[in-house]
Amino acid sequence: MELLSDSHFWVGIGTLIFFGILLWQKVPSLITSALDARAAAIAKELEEAQRLRTEAEALLVEYKKKRADAEGEAAAILAEAKAEAERFAAESRAAIAAQIERRSKQAEEKIAQAEAQAVAEMRALAADRAVAAAEALLTARLDDKRAADLVKRSLEEIPSKLN
Repeated sequence: MELLSDSHFWVGIGTLIFFGILLWQKVPSLITSALDARAAAIAKELEEAQRLRTEAEALLVEYKKKRADAEGEAAAILAEAKAEAERFAAESRAAIAAQIERRSKQAEEKIAQAEAQAVAEMRALAADRAVAAAEALLTARLDDKRAADLVKRSLEEIPSKLN
């Protein structure tokens, strides 16, 4: 009976009763089910995280592709704009050269026209001066008798020169 007065004995009995009550109330299965539920929730969260990560990686790849496409398109637009600018510059240079050529020809034509007009004016002036000089000379050297004789001869020569 000494066993009944020993405190270790009663602590052991209390512990056994405590564990018996826990087993009788199915506490280990409750703890196991709670831990399993927690493990399932964690597994579900991990799966969700993995799915989100996969989606994020897919979006990243898609956006990188879109970015590369956009950069390629921007480069193509830039190249096209440069080509258009060069083509416009070449057309402008050609148009300016043609315009300069046209204006040069016009200037040359005006110069030639002015030269021809000046030559014509000089000839007309020379002809006028020659007529005036001939008139002055004839007036000074021709008297009435000679003038009548000259007119008579000229009238006689007209029929032979007309045929």
